[in-house]
Amino acid sequence: MPKMRKPAELPRKICATCGLPFTWRRKWARDWQQVRHCSDRCRKARRAASA
Repeated sequence: MPKMRKPAELPRKICATCGLPFTWRRKWARDWQQVRHCSDRCRKARRAASA
């Protein structure tokens, strides 16, 4: 069974759109290296701004 981590110990990144920090989520476990945005809202806003 995996060891539980405290929220302060989880990896963090800065969102490419809003610039706010966000922490690792279990649903991103397989592709954490490719995650660049904190939410779908930021991802869609980035795509709309570049188009």
